[in-house]
Formats: sequence, C-alpha cells, structure tokens
Amino acid sequence: MVLEERDEQPGPEEALVEVAGCGVCHTDLGFYYDGVPTRHGFPLTLGHEVSGTVVEAGAGAEEWIGREVVVPAVTPCGKCDACLSGYGRVCPKQIFPGSDVHGGFASHLRIPAVGLCPVPNLSDPAVNPQGVTLPCLSVLADAVSTSYQAILRSGLQAGDLAVFIGAGGLGSFGVQIASAMGAHVVAVDVSEDRLAMTADYGASLTLRAGELGFKEIRGAIKGLAKEHGIPSYRQKIFETSGTDAGQATAFGLVGHGGYLSVVGFTPKKIEIRLSNLMAFDATAEGVWGCLPEHYPALVDLVLAGKVVLEPFIEHRPMSTINDVFEDLHAGKISRRVILTPEG
Repeated sequence: MVLEERDEQPGPEEALVEVAGCGVCHTDLGFYYDGVPTRHGFPLTLGHEVSGTVVEAGAGAEEWIGREVVVPAVTPCGKCDACLSGYGRVCPKQIFPGSDVHGGFASHLRIPAVGLCPVPNLSDPAVNPQGVTLPCLSVLADAVSTSYQAILRSGLQAGDLAVFIGAGGLGSFGVQIASAMGAHVVAVDVSEDRLAMTADYGASLTLRAGELGFKEIRGAIKGLAKEHGIPSYRQKIFETSGTDAGQATAFGLVGHGGYLSVVGFTPKKIEIRLSNLMAFDATAEGVWGCLPEHYPALVDLVLAGKVVLEPFIEHRPMSTINDVFEDLHAGKISRRVILTPEG
C-alpha cells in the first residue's frame, strides 16, 4: 500500500468524515492476501471500521457538519425493496467502505450520510465516565456491531449458553455482550492470552483449542450446560474465528434444536455433514454486518462500561499500515489494531 492524494467532495446526501481511527479487520487481510474480491476493484483504499468527525456535507446532509460519528461498516440505502421489506442487510445498493468505495485507511472518508451513528459529547464526564475516546469507537463499526447483530438474531436470553469459537476481535466483544445480557459464556481459542482476557471480561469457561481435542472441548461445554441445566435448544454457537478449523468445530457443537451463527469469514472450504441440521432440527445462519439502527445502543453499552474496548485494542500510526498488515498476517498481534492518521 502506498500513500497517495485524491480529491474528495461530498455529493448530495453525502458526508466527508475526517478519520479519527480505523480498525484493521480480518476481512481487510482477506482482501489483501487471499484474493477475496472487493466490489470496486483495485486500486482501492481499504478499511471499514471508522470513527471521526464530519467536516463537509453535500445538499441534504448539512446537519451532520461538525458532529462526531461512527460510520457503519455496511450502510443500506433504506429505499429499495429489500430495505423496505426488512432485508436491509442484503440491500443491493449497500455501501461497504473499503469494498464498494474508498475506505477509512485515509485522512478522510466520503460516505452516504444515511445511517451515520452520532456520538454524544465524549468530553462530558456525565456522558462518558469511562473516558472512551473517539478513535476507540471505530471498532464498533464491525468487531462490536457484527457480534451484536449475531447475538440479537440468535434470540439469546439470560441464562442461555453462548459459545464463541474465536476470542479475538469479534469474539472478544461478543463474549462481553453475551455476558452483559446474562448468558453463561464459553470462549474457545488457540491463544492463551486472548482466553485470559475473555476470562476477565465475561467468559465463564475458556478452552484452548490445539491443546484440547474436539471431544474434550465438546465434553467441557456439555459439562457446563449440565451444571446450569441448559438444554441444547438454549445453546447458541457463534463462529467468530474466521478459520476453517473454527468453522468445523462450531458446526460439530450444534445439538438438538441448537443454533449456529457464522460471523467470521474464511475463503477456505470445510467438509461437514449438512444433514445434522435436519436430524437435530437445528439452525445455521450467516451474519453480514449490522443494521445502522442498532449502533446507538452499542455506543450506550460502551459508554456505560458494559462493553470494554481499550484492553482489546492497540493504537498504531496510519503510516505503519504495511507493517501492521504483515504482523497481523503472521499472527504477531493479538489485539484489534486501530490506525490513526497523523498530521
């Protein structure tokens, strides 16, 4: 990736956001290393976890000028048949920064104003007692919000069992959200450090994949469920690792009446016995982003301290983007990296 300048002028109902921070997602690595196609095609600025301040706006969006915002990773148009029928998640006109248009690994981002999530006054201690910063909120745009959407769609209730396969990024925040909703939470990961973090922030049980085989993992989860009297139809499995091994494990954990949410992404294929879903009368469901109307609730959860961001992220200058991608690809970084523009 190289540093270039381009002219960006917001059109009607568009906003120009001065980027405060942009998180680096597993999907960005897929675009860069694995040949996952972007819809715009290269050359393209990647990055879809963005927070910042609206500095310019086109006709019809002037009210946003000067406001701090989180930019949704997926913005439906709100006007097409899919949106009006309640299927905004698959809106054919949706905008995904860093895929449909230039993304947030930049000083500024031009984006439709519809769906922008306003951020309250972070300088007010009454509003922001945790001292959350605007760059930190960038991870709401995918790592937090996609897990939140998955949990909402699963119908998770207090007292249910939530199992997250993958405790980094999506999984680390999913654990916190599920715990805040009163669920018993299990985290499964290959990283001892990530598991230790989730144990401090909501996981009742942590299991290290690699050290434990599938049968041992399944047995430990069944033991926790039995201890709390949780039947299989109240067990929600969330695949948040974005790996083929994680997906195979997650599918294997689905029991009678169970639920599997596929949240992470990998281009790799796995072999499964799909008839398990029939035999168990179970459900497997994919999750693509999060509808913008859910973002304000997430901001409230973070500002109230029910979802904690800072221990799970680290900040790097935007100029280090190539080194960050290389280190993430090599597995040398375990936290969510937020890139911050300099100057």
